[in-house]
Amino acid sequence: MSTELFDLTGKRALVTGSSQGIGYALAKGLAAAGAKVILNGRDAAKLAAAARDLGAGHTLAFDATDHQAVRKAVDAFEADVGAIDILVNNAGMQHRTPLEDFPADAFERLLKANISTVFNVGQAVARHMIRRGAGKIINIASV
Repeated sequence: MSTELFDLTGKRALVTGSSQGIGYALAKGLAAAGAKVILNGRDAAKLAAAARDLGAGHTLAFDATDHQAVRKAVDAFEADVGAIDILVNNAGMQHRTPLEDFPADAFERLLKANISTVFNVGQAVARHMIRRGAGKIINIASV
């Protein structure tokens, strides 16, 4: 009897915001379950370092708040490398300030980082998953 909780061997998993923090830990767990992890973030140098540490084969450096950049990167990956079987929407940020002092521009950045990214990456990946009739999307949030 196997002690594995689940086996993701042969699956590709894209984790947004995975060059550090929670995303990095999620990517590490998916890799331990056998997935081929695709790391994402805005900073190519941080992504490269995380990929070396995890032994991840692929990185996708794009700003998940940029709808067109996301679609271009996902479409190119799917065409050049292959299917993204699992998406974990993890990218996000915090800005802790009392409501009465919270700057409006910081609130707009929070909305883009914590909400728009889920839509942007989810839509780009889902288009391919729907066409294949398979795939999983996991949306997470934290504060």
